[in-house]
Order: sequence, then C-alpha cells, then structure tokens
Amino acid sequence: MIAELSHRIFDGMVTYPGIPAPSIGTHLSREDSRKIYEEGTEFHIATITLAANTGTYLDTPYHRYADGQDLTGIPLSSLADLPGLVVRARDGRRVTIAQDLDVRGKAVLIHTGWDRHFGTPEYQREHPYLAPESAEWLAEQGAALVGIDSLNIDDTPGGGPRPAHTVLLARGIPLVEHLTGLAALPDEGFRFHAAPPMVAGMGTFPVRAYAIF
Repeated sequence: MIAELSHRIFDGMVTYPGIPAPSIGTHLSREDSRKIYEEGTEFHIATITLAANTGTYLDTPYHRYADGQDLTGIPLSSLADLPGLVVRARDGRRVTIAQDLDVRGKAVLIHTGWDRHFGTPEYQREHPYLAPESAEWLAEQGAALVGIDSLNIDDTPGGGPRPAHTVLLARGIPLVEHLTGLAALPDEGFRFHAAPPMVAGMGTFPVRAYAIF
C-alpha cells in the first residue's frame, strides 16, 4: 500500500503566515500550441512562481547554516527508502519522544493530527512542536530524518529561537514539515520517501512525501 503524506499545492494557497502564495500560470496553452504542431497534436506548458517553503516541504542544513548541504548536497540515502517510525503525540502542544524507541537510521514522523486544520487560521495558532530536549535526543541517537504534521517543528512565537532546526540540521538530519495523513500509517514497518529536485543554492523545497507498507 502507498500512503500519500503531502498537501496538494494550488494557486493562491497559504502554507505559512507571511510567505507568499504560489501563482500558477501558462507558458504555452493548448490552443496556442496547435499553431506550432501538426493537426491533432497539442501540448500544455505551465509556469509556477512559489516560495520554497510551500505545501509539504523539506528543510536541508543550508536552510539554517550557510555552509550546510543544500538540495544538491544532501544524499538520496537521507531522503528516500528510509525505515519509518511514527510517534503519536499525546502530551499537548509540546511533543516529547520516548527514549526507549529505536530511532537510529529511521525517518521519525511526529503525528499530532494538526493537519486537520491545514488551510485555516487555526493551523497557524498554538500548533504542536517538538520539545527541544527531544530534538537533542533524536540528534544524539542518529535519526535519519524528522517530520511533523503541523505548522513548524519548532514553537513559533514571533521570530524566536528555533532549537529543533538548529540542533537537527547541524547534525545533517533533514526535516519535513506540513506532513499530512500520518494517521493512516502503522507505527512501524513502512518505508518513507521525501526527495525534492536537485536545485543548487536552495535549502528548502516542496516534496511529494509518501510511505510504502
């Protein structure tokens, strides 16, 4: 079975407050293409302008650190075909990770259920986030990737510190934010994929995140 874990990107959608919405347009319409190609042949070529932090997206170390790996530098082994583990948040906004879990080499996906608010004002307020001490523990234990189905893996009071980004990206552990559909996954026994295109000089980009189990 394949589980879809990404939000759909569409013209004008809002992912994060203050980040511009994507604009989807047309470079070549089907009607105009008929003037170029033989009769019965037509094509559509679209355009899109979007901020890199749109929809379900990946953070690489370059997002936080000027000398970190960008989208071209992070290896596929850190993004694709990873053994997955779902952590079900049960302790309110501040999510902690039980330290008896085996997280080494795994994609650790934090299921808060906050994705039910995606696209509404509620999604942007008082969202769940990863406790800083749990971010430290995940880094120490060697998690391969960490994801969450809420607005941000860190608490977002204005500018504020970003301890989970700081600690995990410093260790080369990529992050996936704004996941959805984690309720459909088993706690373990699946493979996780979230690979973006290889764009030089960028630290974040939307992904088509999914799991196979």
